[in-house]
Amino acid sequence: MVSMDEVIARINVLAKKAKTEGLTEEEVAERDKLRRIYIDSVKANLIGQLNNTYVVDEKGNKRKLTNKKEQ
Repeated sequence: MVSMDEVIARINVLAKKAKTEGLTEEEVAERDKLRRIYIDSVKANLIGQLNNTYVVDEKGNKRKLTNKKEQ
């Protein structure tokens, strides 16, 4: 499995190349795939963080955040 640091580094290399000399079709496809991996990772991390987030009201009661889709 490729680390997220490696994914980001490769995205940056491709972005720099796109600005200077352009990308081949294969490189565009690779960039799109890497971007999707990055976006999916960020979304998963955010969802995980929100699933472990509680709101404390003025009386000190804790309640877990709920998904609006579930309400």
